[in-house]
Amino acid sequence: MTPGVGRGAGSAAPRSADVAQLAGVSRKTVSRVLNNEPYVSDEARRRVLAAADELGYRLNHAARALASGRTRSIGVIALGTAGYGTASLLVGIEQAVRDAGYALRVVNTPDGDPEGIAGAVESLLEQGVDGVVVSEPIVEGEVSVRLDVPVLFLGAPPAFTAPRTVTASVGACALARAATEHLLDLGHATVHHLAGPRRWYASKDRIEGWRAALAARGAHEPPLVEGDWSADSGYAAGLELASDSSVTAVFAAGDEMAIGLIHALREAGRRVPEDVSVVGFDGNPVFAYVSPPLTTVRQPFDAAAREGIRLLVHAIEKPDTELPPTSDPPVELVVRGSTAPPPSRESKGHFHTT
Repeated sequence: MTPGVGRGAGSAAPRSADVAQLAGVSRKTVSRVLNNEPYVSDEARRRVLAAADELGYRLNHAARALASGRTRSIGVIALGTAGYGTASLLVGIEQAVRDAGYALRVVNTPDGDPEGIAGAVESLLEQGVDGVVVSEPIVEGEVSVRLDVPVLFLGAPPAFTAPRTVTASVGACALARAATEHLLDLGHATVHHLAGPRRWYASKDRIEGWRAALAARGAHEPPLVEGDWSADSGYAAGLELASDSSVTAVFAAGDEMAIGLIHALREAGRRVPEDVSVVGFDGNPVFAYVSPPLTTVRQPFDAAAREGIRLLVHAIEKPDTELPPTSDPPVELVVRGSTAPPPSRESKGHFHTT
């Protein structure tokens, strides 16, 4: 690196003039390259990009050097899906960000693609965000990206490094444990689990809660069945579980899978809840109106978002202080008509047609 160029510990963020000096070009050339304008030689473009990368320079530094020192905006990286849980969490984040007096920038990503996540981070940083929220539930592989703002990871462990990382739980493990305990409290000897895709952090948390509840009661842990969050996968799992007359209780990791599961059980002659009890997960209000109404655990999307954004804003505005104490999200079990005590010993093994 050219002497006197760049930044050391505690120094100011690099400027376009620093990039120009290191690359040996004019500031106008730097501007043209970083704005992807024409009339720049390939060699000059290569030198500018290399210098900008070495210095960690991004276009947003000009905006962030305003008198306020911040753009008062927060970026969110979210999985590109319209699923109830993902969409509800995003709504909660938007409200919490707005209530904190910040603007929101959202970038959707492909399904767990590390390159897509890295690109999303770069896009948000170029927009000058003061902090980043990662609500991406899947990260497969190492995400290589340089950040110079605080990052909040919601419901997942950190996937990359930043000057300050904050994690906030959405309470999935505790909710899964409550769902399983409800079925055990009704008298079921054990609880089968219809899990989501195992590469999702949400699936891992729910499996952990299910296992913890069974272990605490000394109940046998049956082999879990894996779905993909869809009602179709729940239906396929229901056909598999219906053939086993010992199955009397199932905890499904998502409400939609629970509905597909119930449909398959009833087609196979297993009544719900008289023969098999089913508990879902998420708290989608639509499923209060199916038959039977679905017992579920309601995810505290708003509470988790508020808690996470509170921590992130603290990290942005008070970077040299410790984070405030945190509280666990609430656990809410919504008991409806899809759960009941297990069938009597005399009736077990006898299928009923519907």
